[in-house]
Amino acid sequence: MLSKPIPGSTGEVLTCLPSPYQPHAATGLLYLPRFLAKCRYVKTHGALPKSYAKNYKRGLDRFLCLHLGIEPAAVEKIVHESVDDAEVETKLHALLPRDVSAAKWNRELVQKGMTPAGRDFLKEALTAMGCLDRVDQIISVPDLIDFDEGRID
Repeated sequence: MLSKPIPGSTGEVLTCLPSPYQPHAATGLLYLPRFLAKCRYVKTHGALPKSYAKNYKRGLDRFLCLHLGIEPAAVEKIVHESVDDAEVETKLHALLPRDVSAAKWNRELVQKGMTPAGRDFLKEALTAMGCLDRVDQIISVPDLIDFDEGRID
């Protein structure tokens, strides 16, 4: 039987966040719905749990924004100042570049963690989760996120 993460090994887990593999409806960008959801969570709750706060507007959030040539704080501001999702989408459309190069970003995202250093990171994370037996199945950072949040059995 394959292992599952030791409860609490990564801190609090938010299952309300979308998968990093979920595309943004208007742009096709993977991960953008997750970053927007984290911004909404902060707007509603004041902060993310510690386990998520350490990478908020950093990590994949930052990599996505670097790809787009925008600041993570600009996305957060849009979410926090908007009254509904339609307003968020209108403001995002104005902020984002005309060509978001979705295919390029999506390819980069799904390969995060596949370098030798990335594989070491994944192995270390899976070891801490008590799941070293999953090292050949959890092959990217988005996979690790989905695994930790229960979307990969």
